[in-house]
Amino acid sequence: MNNIPENNFRDRIVTMNEEGKRNWIYANQPKGKYYNARTIVGLILLVFLFAAPHIKVASGEPLLLFNILQRKFVLFGVVFWPQDFHLFVIGLITIIVSIITFTVVYGRIWCGWACPQTIFMEMVFRRIEYWIEGSGDQQRIRAKGEDTFDRVWRSMLKHFIFIIISWGITHTMMAYIVGAETVHRYIISSPSDNLSVFIAIMVFTGAFYFVFAYFREQVCSLVCPYGRLQGALLDNNTLMVSYDYKRGEGRSPMRKGEDRMAAGIGDCVNCNKCVSVCPTGIDIRNGIQLECINCTACMDACDSTMRRYKLPEGLIRITSQNNISNGSSFKWTPRIIAYTVLTTALIGVLVVLFTLRSSYETTILRVQGALYQKVDEGVYSNIYNYKIVNKTENEGDLSFKLVSPDGRVELAGSNMVVKKQEKIQGVFLIKLHEEQLTGGSTKVVLGVYNGDDLIETIHTTFVGP
Repeated sequence: MNNIPENNFRDRIVTMNEEGKRNWIYANQPKGKYYNARTIVGLILLVFLFAAPHIKVASGEPLLLFNILQRKFVLFGVVFWPQDFHLFVIGLITIIVSIITFTVVYGRIWCGWACPQTIFMEMVFRRIEYWIEGSGDQQRIRAKGEDTFDRVWRSMLKHFIFIIISWGITHTMMAYIVGAETVHRYIISSPSDNLSVFIAIMVFTGAFYFVFAYFREQVCSLVCPYGRLQGALLDNNTLMVSYDYKRGEGRSPMRKGEDRMAAGIGDCVNCNKCVSVCPTGIDIRNGIQLECINCTACMDACDSTMRRYKLPEGLIRITSQNNISNGSSFKWTPRIIAYTVLTTALIGVLVVLFTLRSSYETTILRVQGALYQKVDEGVYSNIYNYKIVNKTENEGDLSFKLVSPDGRVELAGSNMVVKKQEKIQGVFLIKLHEEQLTGGSTKVVLGVYNGDDLIETIHTTFVGP
């Protein structure tokens, strides 16, 4: 799949040396059209991430909420309850299959352009390092130097800002779970009032700080399972950031007045800029690798060198291995077609289920162990429990009526008023005349009405003599 020289074969990840110790990555800041595009995408995603829990829609609900504690979930202002759990399962499966389909076609572009780990690392934390400590090369020099005042105050300022940002990320994540208003109350109240919450905030702040200040690219290389799926998902037809070894080899520095084509020298001038800007420290010229996240930083770096020496851009570009090896264009393989059809089908099913989602969720169960009662001459009754969830933003004045057979419903209570986004439960009786009974068990169809509108029909059974 790759044209990898034997002397460049690796039996360990780039961030580990021969002694098994950590090789710290000091990546230089890339410059170019792809990095500018990633910056715009990153800013949009960051603004959405921090703003979504605070944005209220017309119904008064937040734009996004995943309140596991109260089992209440809000997606773009629409409230979902545990009764809608099947929608979440199908939605999660659809997202996973969509990512797999996208990876089969475009490789790990999600990792480099949309993954929260990459967005925070490259667009927030590493940029703070560039601002305070300079380029990657300058950071490497400072790290190997003595502990001067200049180095110490820069390091202290950097880590202080890292902790503040980690604290902000923690509170934002909490706002997605308990709501922005609850988080605000936690902030203005004393830590002793909510000690468990305070401890949780400190723990997660420390975890985020550790990840972005120290663990960094190791998350992508060692922890995240997505990168390891490449071996199963990628093939020679997948579009990914690739080095054109046919055009670039053999490598040689640029010499004045040299005719590289006549001398059989490739376009790669061996400047190593593609390596210096890589956030995971790999050399893309060694082929497709586990650590590559398709961030396109090496493409910007290589294109700048090509422009400097007046050589064609695109030595490192988004293409397939088949295109590099034999010039073939992208093809719709059976695997890509299968994944695309499956993704489309799942999206269709999800849309249908969302469309058919009921406004009220009613559960009716005959009281277990309770036998029928004879309440009058030829009239028998069964007792039932009911539970109703109102998923709408309007109050509902509900009632039960028998659709079939003919009979009466008597509610144990005055009314069934359900406030918006709330649930009620209670007891009612169904009374049937013996002429309507069809043996020991009679099928009953019960209508749930909101005013005069039938909103749901429930099938149950009636036990008789």
